[in-house]
Amino acid sequence: MDKVVASAALAVADVPDGASMAVGGFGLSGVPNVLIDALYARGVGGLEVVSNNCGAMDSGLAVLLAAGRISRVTGSYIGGNKEFARQYLGGELELELIPQGTLAERLRAGGAGVPAFYTPAGVGTQVAEGGLPWRYDGAGGVALASPAKEVRAFDGTEYVLERGIRTDFALVRAAKGDRHGNLVFNKSARNFNPLAAMAGRVTVAEVEELVEPGEIDPDHVHLPGIFVQRVVGLTPEQATDKKIEQRTVTEREVRG
Repeated sequence: MDKVVASAALAVADVPDGASMAVGGFGLSGVPNVLIDALYARGVGGLEVVSNNCGAMDSGLAVLLAAGRISRVTGSYIGGNKEFARQYLGGELELELIPQGTLAERLRAGGAGVPAFYTPAGVGTQVAEGGLPWRYDGAGGVALASPAKEVRAFDGTEYVLERGIRTDFALVRAAKGDRHGNLVFNKSARNFNPLAAMAGRVTVAEVEELVEPGEIDPDHVHLPGIFVQRVVGLTPEQATDKKIEQRTVTEREVRG
């Protein structure tokens, strides 16, 4: 039951070239940076990544992306990462762009053993009808486009069929975790992390605070350890190394 691995390097040591991988986080929140850096150090390439976005501010998945280690992305957001957009438009990277809520449910469904589901999101658009550019040819043309999906009507409303997502591995970051893999996520880091963890056949979690079994109130567990195979405890320096994506300040009024 003790799932703790001594280091991030050991935790990702068996990730091969070409592996599919669900990665948690949103922007800079809840991103498993330590595990991603360990993958980068190993030199793994050709990765097929499922994540809301592909890193930001030269951190997270942006590290692997800039090194040419990612071949395909399934995600819902490109903005904020110019290198992501450049590789996609230049034909260097394949991208399946899908609605954000659909991405979340496809990950959850895959982890729950649901092979497919119907949703109204995307009906009447290229999401359902096909033709979205998955890969450009580098000269402005489309080399590979999305296929059409099945659409059915239920009670007079049309829905599009979406497949659940399962990946070879999943990388997530939690605020707290125990040796059995039970995880707690902090605020907005709870967005895609639990869903990504569910989708991975082998899920690796880096945790900011590692505790003993029983120290987490069962009512406070956001993701049970059944979905987690490996746990990496972070050092205090790693746990507190967090960037701010956007800082907004208001000038203080000076009173005479």
